[in-house]
Amino acid sequence: SAPGRFADYFVICGLDTETGLEPDELSGENFEQTPLRRTFKSKVLARYPENVEWNPFDQDAVGMLCMPKGLAFKTQADSREPQFHSFIITREDGSRTFGFSLTFFEEVTSKQICSAMQTLYHMHNAEYDILHTPPTNDTDSCSGTGDCNGTSVSKLQRFNSYDISRDTLYVSKCICLITPMSFMKACKKVLEQLHQAVTSPQPPPLPLESYIYNILYEVPLPPAGRSLKFSGVYGPIICQRPSTSELPLFDFPVKEVFELLGVENVVQLFTCALLEFQILLYSQ
Repeated sequence: SAPGRFADYFVICGLDTETGLEPDELSGENFEQTPLRRTFKSKVLARYPENVEWNPFDQDAVGMLCMPKGLAFKTQADSREPQFHSFIITREDGSRTFGFSLTFFEEVTSKQICSAMQTLYHMHNAEYDILHTPPTNDTDSCSGTGDCNGTSVSKLQRFNSYDISRDTLYVSKCICLITPMSFMKACKKVLEQLHQAVTSPQPPPLPLESYIYNILYEVPLPPAGRSLKFSGVYGPIICQRPSTSELPLFDFPVKEVFELLGVENVVQLFTCALLEFQILLYSQ
């Protein structure tokens, strides 16, 4: 039986430098996109612990749900703000486990990956010119400048948005907690503080492994009707579990539902739920 821990797994997903850039088949064919706009396959790079009896690790599901859009690449010219999201894994017996992911960008240090991205851009630019350059005859052919009214040069400048000698390449990476209960706010704070510790010029008070070990082995689930306070990297973290006589745990801000759907759609959705209509939410 489950020992009642706050979290079962700590997971890291991202770019596997050994396998390199693999297209993400789940995102469909997107070769017409520039290489920086394509999606590449992400991998589960590490997890701790390796496995727990009461919650077997589903590597395929966790890997896909941690980074549902696969790997994303950016340069120093793009916005690279961290993004947080949650997910649920429902097993065949109806039991659930919850995941909370913080996705951020880190600099690509592998020269092979940078070179591969540069090669993809050269291929993309060449293919684009072949497909979109109209045939010319002798009367209107280009002069020795090779400019063709600036079309070739402008196309290269437009699509060659990564230059290995000029740009810094960044790739998305994800840290995740797999938990038995949906303590969204607490998990978000844990992950944000871990990320802050990694990116801060000053080292944290203790090694990061100490905080991860604490979350996985020393922080229990709060009893029903009680709250729990434990230490994060930079400050205390609090979560509260409702009692059996209260509504079930729902630790998500309702404000976001209204921001995403709008008041009219929320009212319509609530009406459909009250009337027991079948409801399908479709999203990318």
